[in-house]
Amino acid sequence: MSRFVQGADRQQQTLLPECLDDYVAEDNPVRVVDVFVDELDLRGLCFEGVTPAATGRPAYHPAMLLKLYVYGYLNKVQSSRRLEREAQRNVELMWLTGRLVPDHKTIADFRRENGPAIQVACAQFVVLCRQLGLFGTALVAIDGSKFKAVNTRDRNFTAYKVKRRIEQVAEHIAGYLQDLDTADRQESEATEARSGRLVEKIDRLRTQMAMLKAMEAEVEASPDGQVSLTDPDARAMATSGRGSGMVGYNVQSAVEGEHHLIVAHEVVMTGSDREQLASMAGKAKDAMGVEALDVLADRGYFSGEEILACEAMGVTPYVPKPQTSGAKAAGRFGKQDFVYLPDQDVYRCPAGALLPRHMTTVEKGMTLHRYWDRASCTGCSLKSQCTPSIERRVTRWEHEAVIDALQARMDLAPRAMRIRRRLVEHPFGTIKAWMGHTHFLMKRLPNVKTEISLHILAYNMKRVMAVLGTKPLIEAIRA
Repeated sequence: MSRFVQGADRQQQTLLPECLDDYVAEDNPVRVVDVFVDELDLRGLCFEGVTPAATGRPAYHPAMLLKLYVYGYLNKVQSSRRLEREAQRNVELMWLTGRLVPDHKTIADFRRENGPAIQVACAQFVVLCRQLGLFGTALVAIDGSKFKAVNTRDRNFTAYKVKRRIEQVAEHIAGYLQDLDTADRQESEATEARSGRLVEKIDRLRTQMAMLKAMEAEVEASPDGQVSLTDPDARAMATSGRGSGMVGYNVQSAVEGEHHLIVAHEVVMTGSDREQLASMAGKAKDAMGVEALDVLADRGYFSGEEILACEAMGVTPYVPKPQTSGAKAAGRFGKQDFVYLPDQDVYRCPAGALLPRHMTTVEKGMTLHRYWDRASCTGCSLKSQCTPSIERRVTRWEHEAVIDALQARMDLAPRAMRIRRRLVEHPFGTIKAWMGHTHFLMKRLPNVKTEISLHILAYNMKRVMAVLGTKPLIEAIRA
């Protein structure tokens, strides 16, 4: 082994043992975790166990367990059993915990019992980022991503899935009964054995049919028409109307435009983003502490009511309008081809005729005005390109001026959606890569919120260390 770098003898004894602190460099990220948790007011954040019990076996301090989790999520170690193993062999964790090795149940119980406090601790780091002046621009991008739950598709039921499975089981039972009749006509030892197996299969399928019938009633009684057996709060995030798709949660995030930090997040049980714009924009505005905020979102967030709510709270949204015109799809003029004249409260059609308002109605809580002019449509040369009806009617929401202003902003900001993708897409990819492209480890919505808060805290902490450096961040936390 000569001419190679030699290691220390494993049997060599040292008179003065090396200090554990010497193994952790001054700019090691684990020191950031240590200082950040030490500076938190755990009692004020409502962590359990801050005040020790007067009797019984001494417990682990919640600060040590929180440090363990933050370090684990920073280093792709989220499982309580893996954290227990790492605490026994990882020098950084030995330094962080003082060589304490809690068992995996203690670690898991801490995360489950302190969910709201952990979520507030995540928000505290966002407050720290604001105090450090890291939110340079009043701009955020909002997006949602589907995360898998601890629930397979076979353990999730919708009305369509139950109906389909009942039909499949009925077909299998009919086929096995036909095979059983065929086997009964033959007399041999092999056919008797086969008949026995067929009877067992039929009995199992009839038991399954009874379960599906009971599940059908349970799905009908469910408020949203879904039932998940493993994780009751998980939902099928369908991309079509058939009730299929990944079973999980919809994680919403708002990412600021300067350093790509996640300033606000939420977990919802609906696959659609349509009703999330105003609430996420409000949370981002409060977290950044600004009076006015520009918000970028994709067309899945487009909703007149949500855009109106954003305008009322001082948020300027940039959301493309979906092109869902049935007339355009059929090759006829769409609503965008009709020009509204606010001074006269009329629409000008492509042929130049003016369509006055004739009626007002309320549909789904929205006040709608209807415009048409039958006389102009009767002899119009463009009628075949406009409508197959007697006259073309145009509907206008009472607050449609907000939508018109949004469209004007989008026309003046052609790169808005490219900026949105650059800001908000990669944090989700980073977090899912840290998760190992797998599912949440915990069940139920409150626990999932805790888990995603730890992921986002780790993501933001790593981003700030990359921007400021480890030592300046430690000094800023202590200050």
